[in-house]
Amino acid sequence: MRIGTDGIIAVVGAGTMGAGIALVAAQAGHAVRVIDTQDAALDRGRQSVAKSLASLVKRGTVDEAGAAAIAGRIGWSTDVGDAAPAALAIEAIVERMDVKIGLFEALARHVAPGAILASNTSSLSIEAMAAAVPGAERFAGLHFFNPVPAMKLVELIPSSRTAPAVIDDLEALMRAWRKLPVRVRDVPGFIVNRVARPYYAEGFAALGEGIDPATIDQALESAGGFRMGPLTLADLIGHDVNYTVACQVFDGYAGKTRFRPQPSQQALHDAGQLGRKTGRGVYDYGAELPAPPFAAPAAAPRRIEAGTDAGDLEALVALAEAV
Repeated sequence: MRIGTDGIIAVVGAGTMGAGIALVAAQAGHAVRVIDTQDAALDRGRQSVAKSLASLVKRGTVDEAGAAAIAGRIGWSTDVGDAAPAALAIEAIVERMDVKIGLFEALARHVAPGAILASNTSSLSIEAMAAAVPGAERFAGLHFFNPVPAMKLVELIPSSRTAPAVIDDLEALMRAWRKLPVRVRDVPGFIVNRVARPYYAEGFAALGEGIDPATIDQALESAGGFRMGPLTLADLIGHDVNYTVACQVFDGYAGKTRFRPQPSQQALHDAGQLGRKTGRGVYDYGAELPAPPFAAPAAAPRRIEAGTDAGDLEALVALAEAV
């Protein structure tokens, strides 16, 4: 069943990921129903979508009428029963297997038998989840990345029970949403989180050794070519999510050293300093972000001297003096 723009999308979880998925689906023309158990979470989700749409208007990507139409396609609810007419229901809730399975059991009671159920988990086993999901042939992993509107990559993860047509339909839908879908094996962390764990770990290991955080991030951005250093990126994602994934990948690979969670990140997690979402993580977002403490450049030399045997280098010395 290919899902056209007339297909309703249900997103369970109104956090950063859920709100981002809802916005992308609404931009693609779908009616979207965002469901969360907490009114406060729904309010934050609305504000997140409104902020993103205001940014699009400011950049000239959409006009005011277009932004209003996108916002009007998104409904907000605390009742999981409102997912009933969805052609696709995506969960974007806490990374706990028992909570996710409980949600899918509830969704399966409400949505039509032909509706696709998808998990946005970043590290939990799709195979293990599928074993407990009613109608596992219509269930798969559909892993977006933060921030969802900007990040093109989406990981598609089937279980051994997933019907091949479901993955085909999800791939077609993601392409219609202007995403880049990649089919992935169900291994701990899939592709991106498996590759990224050592990137974060080395950053937090250096932080634990007392190296200035801005220096760590600047080194990876300038010398490594990354758009964000590991500490800035972990602050953006949130240490509640990022550290939990670190622990799950570490456990999934039987404690391999390169996946070991770092105590410096655990300390932030345990202190509730979760990054941008709480105003403080590695960095304090209530203050101006620090610049790397680089040494000031030395003054230019006043003159250059060369020995009498400079030979062929004399021309080079003359050019240097002229600069």
